[in-house]
Amino acid sequence: MTTTDMPADAGTRERILRLIIEKGPITSSELASLLVLTAAAVRRHLSQLELDGQIAEYTGASSRPLGRGRPPRRYVATGEGQAIFGDTNGDVATQALEFVLKILGDDGLRQFAAERSSGLRTRYGTAIETAGNDVETRVRALAGALTQDGYAASVRRGPRGLTLQLCQGHCPVQDVATSFPVLCEAETQAFHELLGVHVQRLATLAGGAHVCTLTIPLITRPRATSRTEGKA
Repeated sequence: MTTTDMPADAGTRERILRLIIEKGPITSSELASLLVLTAAAVRRHLSQLELDGQIAEYTGASSRPLGRGRPPRRYVATGEGQAIFGDTNGDVATQALEFVLKILGDDGLRQFAAERSSGLRTRYGTAIETAGNDVETRVRALAGALTQDGYAASVRRGPRGLTLQLCQGHCPVQDVATSFPVLCEAETQAFHELLGVHVQRLATLAGGAHVCTLTIPLITRPRATSRTEGKA
């Protein structure tokens, strides 16, 4: 908060930052629509967030069709912005895993990752099973459960609508995963088993991306039948 901030301004700016973390890259007009604010008010808060180093203009390629003229600026959260909602126990967790690695080696670290994957399946299994068999419904149920745990998750359609992208705008264990990417691998494996379909990790916050992105196919190819199947 700046010295001239009113509490309402600080609260609105925090909401804007949360939306950028969850839905970025996002434009000022999209933010204004979501928050029911004027475009001018949103731009004022964006300018302050940018000045504070908590957001930056996204310079990557857009998956949306471009209209005529200069495309609008789209924003993502920076590392400093992510840290506002970060995990204060990251240093302790990193030290704990360094100790595991030192005492038990790579096998110990893999065992820890496998245990974390199992824990994620247990934690989110009920929500996903309750959602039924439809892949998209299951993915959205997982996103809702992740958001409740602080991951700012959202679901977006991939190119040509053939895939879904599960995006996590925030990661409570990002600092630890940066040093131990095996945690990201364990999470991906858990999501694969929870959803019952092949998933592919495209990017991670721990790897320097602005969001963790997982792609999930909506159309799966039937398993090839071998010549010996079905024979007596």
